[in-house]
Amino acid sequence: MKFAKLTATAMAACLALGSAASAETLRLSHQWSNQDVRHQVAQMVADEVAAADVDLEIQIFGSKSLFKPREQYRPLSRGQLDMTVLPLSYAGGQQPAYNLTLMPGMVKNHDHAARLSASPFMAALEKKMADDDVMVLVHGYLAGGFVGKDKCITAPEDVQGLQTRAAGKAFEQMLAGAGASIASMASSEIYNAMQTGVLTAANISSSSFVSYRIYEQVSCYTPAGDVALWFMYQPLLMNKSRFEGLTEDQQQALLGASAKAQAFYLEEAKKQDAASEQVFRDAGVEIAQMSAEDFEAWRALAQETSYAQFVAEVEGGQELLDMALAVE
Repeated sequence: MKFAKLTATAMAACLALGSAASAETLRLSHQWSNQDVRHQVAQMVADEVAAADVDLEIQIFGSKSLFKPREQYRPLSRGQLDMTVLPLSYAGGQQPAYNLTLMPGMVKNHDHAARLSASPFMAALEKKMADDDVMVLVHGYLAGGFVGKDKCITAPEDVQGLQTRAAGKAFEQMLAGAGASIASMASSEIYNAMQTGVLTAANISSSSFVSYRIYEQVSCYTPAGDVALWFMYQPLLMNKSRFEGLTEDQQQALLGASAKAQAFYLEEAKKQDAASEQVFRDAGVEIAQMSAEDFEAWRALAQETSYAQFVAEVEGGQELLDMALAVE
């Protein structure tokens, strides 16, 4: 009897090992801390997939531990990385059309951003992603604002002469048009650049302002309020061939998890702006508000700079721009 029990135990152990060995593991890379909403979105997908019990595991490599922030899209498209949460405009060098996902004044508010994600405009971008063997699992936009090391920034004239970090080509063009000097870097590098005097102003998402503790380095914060100039598309992406190689149950688990995460992402994104303002206020940072007139001045400048250059540089750019602007 003892031998039989040992044999049964050994067989069970072998079956467990065999099951573990057959489980698929996906590697997901991102640049943020585990307190950031984008990590929370990734963790929710991983947790939901694990709970589905379909022999699929998602390993998350955060804080740029696997790939550098701007070097994730190419390995994703080549199948060297399975998943990433990425500001899509980081891949604007590979696909210039992606720069339209970070265009000043393009998105009015979070609900408008959600409509953009479900529009023919986004479908056109997803077609370009598919050409790169990439697909979207979770859509999401985050709003943001400005910080100034020594002064408040609300209108275009406020950035003249400042060394500014802008997130994306379109914002760099607009800010340069306002007389700012541009320093390109990942959002994770802003803190040190502010600390060492390399930067005197920056604009990123509300979430990144908090997760990177930028409130420790600035004197004034202009958060996203009734008007938000800065919206950036930051989806959870997956290598398309890798997805198609999964079993049907695994695919359905991923899609179900992603749908839950997308709803969470939208609601959390709405909360980020007010929450970030409170964090900066509690840290003793002055809070400035952008007026509707300020917003219109920025958008007029963007039309002369960012919009015009996008149309001139990107094949089919006018059509894509018109599709985006058509979403009410």
